[in-house]
Amino acid sequence: MAEETKKRTRRANGESAIYFGKDGRWHARVPMGYKDNGEPYRRHVTRPTRDELVDEVRRLEKQRDAGSARQPGKPWTVEKWLWHWVENIAKPTVSENTYDGYEVAVRVHLAPGVGKHRLDRLQPEHLESLYRRMQAGGARKAGTAHQAHRTARTALGEAVRRGYAAKNAAALAKPPRMEEDESEVEPYSVEEVQRLLLEANKRRNSARWMLALALGLRQGETLGLRWRDVDLDNEYLKLRRNRLRPRYEHGCAEASPCGRKAGYCPDRVQVRRETKNTKSRAGRRAVPLPGPLVAMLRSHAEAQARERKAAGNLWVESDYVFTKPLGGPLSPNTDYHDWKRLLEDARVRDGRLHDARHTAATVLMLLGVPDRVIDQIMGWEPGTSASMRARYLHVPDAMLKDVARKIADAIWGPLETPPVDKNQDNES
Repeated sequence: MAEETKKRTRRANGESAIYFGKDGRWHARVPMGYKDNGEPYRRHVTRPTRDELVDEVRRLEKQRDAGSARQPGKPWTVEKWLWHWVENIAKPTVSENTYDGYEVAVRVHLAPGVGKHRLDRLQPEHLESLYRRMQAGGARKAGTAHQAHRTARTALGEAVRRGYAAKNAAALAKPPRMEEDESEVEPYSVEEVQRLLLEANKRRNSARWMLALALGLRQGETLGLRWRDVDLDNEYLKLRRNRLRPRYEHGCAEASPCGRKAGYCPDRVQVRRETKNTKSRAGRRAVPLPGPLVAMLRSHAEAQARERKAAGNLWVESDYVFTKPLGGPLSPNTDYHDWKRLLEDARVRDGRLHDARHTAATVLMLLGVPDRVIDQIMGWEPGTSASMRARYLHVPDAMLKDVARKIADAIWGPLETPPVDKNQDNES
């Protein structure tokens, strides 16, 4: 059977027929193997000179023999393939957040930018030109162009694997240069954290902010936390899932649309699940609770019980630790704006919600907590923990000055006399 298959392949691949046509151009019929239905097929190519035609024939035969030749049929455009890939191949296999990133890159950048090209004729230069246009005049950051590049590389790699293109143009293209952000994240000081705590104690869900500032919990981890994951008697909590940003579709009838965005439709329908399991083993972890935070959570549980009783039948039971006034999970968008108001009311400098995570990691370092324990509390994978610590652990100026003083004492010895301030009268 194997020998018969080899003979059949040799007959199909055969010799390429080259001839000079009446149109003054050189033509060739190149055997390319068999279609999916078992029928043999050939590629017809034409070039102005015989040498150019021979080069093209050899290229096609090389692709054929390597098994990387494009399959017959109507060729894909880049736009058609990208949408097919993102909706039918990527969406069922990746997380919601990853899909969102792919979808935005395709819809906003790749499809309008290079979508009209044939998939098998897309060149690296087409993508490099797109990246330059995206960043021209500061219109887009390099990170946005880099996200488009990564999406294109993944999508085109799948096209090559399935035989719809002979090469991955994105893998050959030079990605946009990523420069380090010059603005260093500055963790909140102990004094700033205390001011935030005083202000948070005046609000609902005050313990929510201390979980971020003291333990570095991510927003999704905090909002996805349920009471069954909290053990106040043994003073720890388990992190197992993340709260996802809700997504809605219109629920109103097409005959009488509400005219609003889907998220504001009176009859909106949520089409995304509320939570998902953490994507890594390191993310599923137990985190110890400091005593004051245990007391805050006990007080929070009592306050929530009073709200449940006052709401009666209006209460939406969900078992979430942090809820809306009538129960049900908090929206990440609402949570973000609450954070901004908290900073403003506490008169603390503006910052990202994720900066609270940097603050917690730095405090753990200053307390001398071993790296392995920091990694578990923060939920960092063992293979990437060193790079994550480099990103999140910030050495305060006071610590650097203390190190400088110790170096001076070790090399030059301690100062015998105090330094003289030339701008002051030092006479007693």
